Amino acid sequence: MELYLKISYLNDFIFCPLSIYYHQLYGELSERMYYGSAQLDGKAAHSAIDEQRYSTHKNILQGMDIYSSEYNLCGKIDLFDTEKGLLTERKKHIDTIYDGYIFQLYAQCLCLREMGYTVKSMRFYSSDNNKVYPVLLPEENAEMFEKFKSTNVAMQSFSPSNYEPQSPEKCHHCIYNDFCDRPLTSKAYCGGF
Repeated sequence: MELYLKISYLNDFIFCPLSIYYHQLYGELSERMYYGSAQLDGKAAHSAIDEQRYSTHKNILQGMDIYSSEYNLCGKIDLFDTEKGLLTERKKHIDTIYDGYIFQLYAQCLCLREMGYTVKSMRFYSSDNNKVYPVLLPEENAEMFEKFKSTNVAMQSFSPSNYEPQSPEKCHHCIYNDFCDRPLTSKAYCGGF
């Protein structure tokens, strides 16, 4: 039996590998227990895509399940225009494009290609400020593509029993901080963050 990890875990893994464990432990039924307002706002803004009511154009695939046997990843795309070969990942608000965001887009691109689709370009769309951020395809940025592959290998072989957090700032901002058995800081701590 092959084990596929969710594409969204790539960003979580970079932030803190334990967050994947806690998300599975608490599940989606108890999101209100640990989600902050930013996560709830993002989820609400994403509902049109999740419910496949964002577009009625037949060439726009939305919220479609995707997978890659090569990378053992699965997930969903936001929007893919089959005529233009344009893959779009929507975010509620983008201040910074983190490596984890790019890795998620790479994974979506690679999944679509493995499933027989032609991806010619990729981008992020920030709905709060209506901005578009183009992203190079994996083969156009060899260094970032190598980082993606090594991160995915590390994530696929991760063991939570040996992991020790390294960043008090990340622990402070983690939505699972109150539930974690090894935080470096508590939510009640106010100094410096």
